[in-house]
Amino acid sequence: MSFSFAKGCEASAASSAMHTSEFQDFSLYAEDRPQEECGVFGIYAPGVDVARRTYFGIFALQHRGQESAGIAVSDGSQMRLHTDMGLVSQIFTQDTLDGMPGFISVGHNRYSTTGSSIACNTQPLLIDSSDGVLALAHNGNLVNASTQRAELEAQGVEFQTTMDTEVMGRLLETFSDRSLEEALLEMMRHIHGAYSLVMMTHDTLIAMRDPNGVRPLCLGQLSESEGGGWVVASETCALNVAGAEFVREIEPGEILFINKDGLESVHFKEKLNIREDRPALCVFEFIYLARPDSMLLGTNVHHARRRMGEILARQAPCEADIVIGVPDSGLPAAIGYATGSGIPYQEGLIKNRYIQRTFIQPDQTQRELGVRMKLTPLKDVLEGKRVVVVEDSIVRGTTTKRIVQMIRDAGATEVHLRISSPPYQWPCFYGIDTASRKDLIAFQRSVEEIRQYNGADSLSYISMENLIEAVGQPKSVFCRACFDGEYPISIPHDVKYTKLLLGEDNAGQSNGLVSSGDPGPESESDLRELVGETAGA
Repeated sequence: MSFSFAKGCEASAASSAMHTSEFQDFSLYAEDRPQEECGVFGIYAPGVDVARRTYFGIFALQHRGQESAGIAVSDGSQMRLHTDMGLVSQIFTQDTLDGMPGFISVGHNRYSTTGSSIACNTQPLLIDSSDGVLALAHNGNLVNASTQRAELEAQGVEFQTTMDTEVMGRLLETFSDRSLEEALLEMMRHIHGAYSLVMMTHDTLIAMRDPNGVRPLCLGQLSESEGGGWVVASETCALNVAGAEFVREIEPGEILFINKDGLESVHFKEKLNIREDRPALCVFEFIYLARPDSMLLGTNVHHARRRMGEILARQAPCEADIVIGVPDSGLPAAIGYATGSGIPYQEGLIKNRYIQRTFIQPDQTQRELGVRMKLTPLKDVLEGKRVVVVEDSIVRGTTTKRIVQMIRDAGATEVHLRISSPPYQWPCFYGIDTASRKDLIAFQRSVEEIRQYNGADSLSYISMENLIEAVGQPKSVFCRACFDGEYPISIPHDVKYTKLLLGEDNAGQSNGLVSSGDPGPESESDLRELVGETAGA
């Protein structure tokens, strides 16, 4: 059976002239931020146009991935699939959705972390299971995908994509002699990492979350007038546009089956008591990844970001004339900083919201001007002012440097940077596309050195303690590895080395800098020991 076009399934071929090797995000403004992972959505609602609801659901989750999207729909006997590269609004038409009747649907939009940004890596994937064809959509990243893939290939299993999502699918196929529940539990024995999954068979919608709950996943319900159908989604913002009310979050380690008999919940830890896992929701969901109108752990994301700004104003006060934010995720924190400091808030940077994708390869001049294509300074607001600029994070530092210069060019007399997250010093292995550690500016340089590099008059990051206070949840419920190197899920050594070793340039010299006052490892063996001690070995 073909992995992508399974028996009994009809795939509507997407007609696109896109050359996927050239498909890229020209928004260079995003290069200094952790890139989003993926968005997943599913609905079980007999009598409802589920394809169209799924379209609106993944449209609301577009911020979580802009490389490709797909929808699979089942009418009980046949499954139809439509996927393509691009944005949700570019891929689906009225005719496409009209040609996808059914009562269960699964949707996905993707930003690639494991697996290239190419057409064969679109989702949902169609696979074999003990219950027939299963459509699978995944948000997250497995840390042992390469090991599991190698073991399966040694058994003669052939892969058609480069995604870790297919590893999960192929594992399920090897367990097709068991019930679907048993197969899913056995798959969970084998895989480690972050995974929020939405799946469907011909008659059942399934939602599943890894035992640590690194990536979000929630449950909602349609009104009684629409039959009380069920919706699952990465964020609550997608429930709203689908006409569903939030019910609860899918629990870490939970598998939820939804069909004509209602809801059945199975918990990995109760069924297979083989390891202890602490809750570890990615704290960066609150800082940047989630949409501000979403709810996480009972807290509104916008409110948490405002609190970050208010507390940051208390922690790092500044004499200034105005406070501005870097759109979009820096704006709530900027409003909070203004409230906490008493300094007036103003819009100082306007975001061009219509820059999306292009096939045009930028030359060096265009790369230098890339930030100006995305952000425009308001000279009348900034000229002659001492400006506090609030940003959510600094990753490499290059874009922040350009923003500071842009504000100075607009006539600001002083530019003070305030960052609503702690220094970003460690790469993510759980589904956010971040640079190797040697490319993270907070690993390379001290706060003062980062200030000098960016050209700001002052620079302050929120402390970890104040960040946790703003979010209003115990520190222990979060994955904070990007800030403190404490990875909640053990990472295989060969995977760690891909992002944690400094590497060498052609002359054999280390091309990674260390923070001021830190002599750093004296040799590669010392560094390997450091990696083993700090990264969940």
